[in-house]
Amino acid sequence: MGLLKIYKFFLHGVLKLAGISPKKIEIQPGTVVNFWVPTQTTTKPAVVFLHGFAFDGILTWQFQALALAKHYSVYVPDFVFFGDSITDKSERSVEFQAECIAKGLKKLGVQKCTLVGFSYGGMVGFKMAEIYPELVHSMVVTCSTMALTESIRKARLHRLGFNSWPDFLLPDSVQGVETLVQLASHSFPKFPNFIYKEILEGICKYRREKVELLKALVISDEEFTVPSYHQANRGESECRVHRKFRAYRST
Repeated sequence: MGLLKIYKFFLHGVLKLAGISPKKIEIQPGTVVNFWVPTQTTTKPAVVFLHGFAFDGILTWQFQALALAKHYSVYVPDFVFFGDSITDKSERSVEFQAECIAKGLKKLGVQKCTLVGFSYGGMVGFKMAEIYPELVHSMVVTCSTMALTESIRKARLHRLGFNSWPDFLLPDSVQGVETLVQLASHSFPKFPNFIYKEILEGICKYRREKVELLKALVISDEEFTVPSYHQANRGESECRVHRKFRAYRST
């Protein structure tokens, strides 16, 4: 058993002691989403953590989940084709991921929540807020945008020094994994190569489907319009969203 697997074994034990356990939810026949959920029924406010493209949900959000479990009902899903979530459907869109998470939360009894999204999870979160305003009360998003337009794709890849998102997010070598971890984190310690090799094994799981997810992310600039989010007051708050998005596209 590799060191990363041993770490995850002990991490899962610590999470269970903190009152968070895994639970698989059938969204529809052929589609199952894994959630880390409160072990006991609770009336505490619900916080849902949405992960990025490199790791599954609980590896991405382990420290935040443990820190907030005492005062919040913490939910940490794995997106389809990450962790223990899977589908036999051909759908690869952000809308599909948003639908799976929203339906799973409703089956778990969550009526209203705050979303915390990182990178890919932020884009899924924005789509959830748009489609399910009665479920999403508020959002916290980092390292993300409302949609990955063609101009944003080109600008980000040029800055990172890659030709495509799969080249960056789905490396096929130990060196590529090390580059991904270093670029996607701040002051992260360097691991020995055998750790990167274990991470690579996880990345290679459902690699073809993950490439399809990345391809489905990109839309033309003309296709994108800023949604009207019912969670925010119209007027100045909506204008701030427009200004921030235009500023992001110009970088």
